[in-house]
Amino acid sequence: MNTRFFLLTFTWLIMNPCFAAEALNPQAAKPPSALRKPKVVGLHGDNVEDPYFWLREKGNPELLAHLQAENAYTAAVMAPFRSFEDSLYGEMLGRIKQTDVSAPYPQRGYLLYERTEEGKQYPIYCRKKGTLDAAEEIILDVNELAKGQKFMSVHSFEYSDDNTLLAYSTDVNGHRDYDFHLKNLATGEEVRTPLGKVADLVWAADNKTLFFTTQDDAKRDYRLWRYTLGEEKPTMLYEEKDGLFSLSPSRSRDGKIMFLEAASSRTTEVRFLPADKPAGEWRLLAPRRNEVKYYPEHRDDIFYIRTNDGATEFRVVTAPVATPEVEHWKELIPGQCGLTIEEFEPFADHAVVVERAEGLVRFRVTDFENKKGKRVELPEPAYLAQPEFNVEFETGTFRFKYESPVTPPSVFEYNIAGGEKKLLKQIEVLGGYDPARYIVERVRAKAADGKQVPLDVVRRKDVPVDGSAACWLYGYGSYGISIDPSFSANRISLLDRGVIFAIAHIRGGGELGEAWHDDGRMMTKRNTFTDFIACGDYLVENKYTTHQRMVIQ
Repeated sequence: MNTRFFLLTFTWLIMNPCFAAEALNPQAAKPPSALRKPKVVGLHGDNVEDPYFWLREKGNPELLAHLQAENAYTAAVMAPFRSFEDSLYGEMLGRIKQTDVSAPYPQRGYLLYERTEEGKQYPIYCRKKGTLDAAEEIILDVNELAKGQKFMSVHSFEYSDDNTLLAYSTDVNGHRDYDFHLKNLATGEEVRTPLGKVADLVWAADNKTLFFTTQDDAKRDYRLWRYTLGEEKPTMLYEEKDGLFSLSPSRSRDGKIMFLEAASSRTTEVRFLPADKPAGEWRLLAPRRNEVKYYPEHRDDIFYIRTNDGATEFRVVTAPVATPEVEHWKELIPGQCGLTIEEFEPFADHAVVVERAEGLVRFRVTDFENKKGKRVELPEPAYLAQPEFNVEFETGTFRFKYESPVTPPSVFEYNIAGGEKKLLKQIEVLGGYDPARYIVERVRAKAADGKQVPLDVVRRKDVPVDGSAACWLYGYGSYGISIDPSFSANRISLLDRGVIFAIAHIRGGGELGEAWHDDGRMMTKRNTFTDFIACGDYLVENKYTTHQRMVIQ
């Protein structure tokens, strides 16, 4: 969420009682009105009149004029509070530690990290060989790449297995147009290749072959290519004809298998190839079946496959690489009602199962030899947790990211054998931030049909729950996306002024699994909105705020 939106929202929440008509310019108080233009469009075989169709025409000068009028109206309405906005902006900026470094992670004999420097907009990617006492090697300074550009984003970022080459892509216009680059890490020079626009990319195990995808006019990754260094041009290997499916190449955790996933929103299909035989033939693991998703990993000539085939919230099955077809799948972890298996990450001696239960992610570590499992304990009632950079296949530790609305982003390392957690890095919040001043609650609102909707509420401990506080209620509820409660340094300015922040985990999202998503899509989409209303009503009924003092997003 951009800072400008924060500033406008904060100003409205905090200054809302101060808004008076006489404080505004009469002309500014009248918002611009979009013109209605007759237009009939076809929709699912019917003709429908859409008088605002012209607002889709990006090149229309009338559209640009209307947007400029909207911006001018907003600026005029907010003009009396400009000094307050400036104060908020300075306050937010003052919490950011601009010169910082991430937690280094190991990868094939190097420690990799990124750092930022005060006054510079972009990260600097670095590595050290073997130990943190070694000399720093700057791999890529994105600030240098950005010189002369209005926009810069690094997309793919992949090292060859021998650590000598870096393949990456950049977008200089914000339109997801990715240009390929190849850097020789020994000389620091860019290697010339015939490759131009690329999407995702991944190295084979021979240190000279790349697999990459390209996009069609709809920005869909639809073709897979192979390029070997020194060749005059790449070779196209596969084209996905179905416009609902996109391609994504990857490599197994142990580095031995290349995968090519074709995925729609409800179905997947995967092909595979030995990573040390990049010129070989790709094999189909299992043909696509409508509404069936599967995601393979590899260890010791066995595929570990997370799938919703036979389990709405996913299960894990195994199959030999030699015979990976569905009829050879054997169940390893059965599906469970109320528990979603979101990831299965095998390592040399253990596996990490990323689960979601009661709307929250948790980690379960299982030893392959003795089959025993243990759960990583996470302390707060509402939080965000996800695997971090776990690149090494043979390891005795597992790294994960953890944060909550009051705990800054942190990286922990979990010792598999002993079960201890070690904090490697926590983002420092400047300005005297003390998480003990705040409280996070997870409550449940009763929906119109009786379902219990999780609702996270964040406030300062000294803010009274008597209906006097302003409140910002956020919800999403689409595409099965889980909105986990994360930390925001900017939000502190809101909380410190007595505003309550709440997140509604409404249906259509993925917080309570696939069934929760399905119950808020298509013919049941109405539930997304009635859930949101129920959460707002809960906050009012339980004296957190009033309808008049609530902002919704």
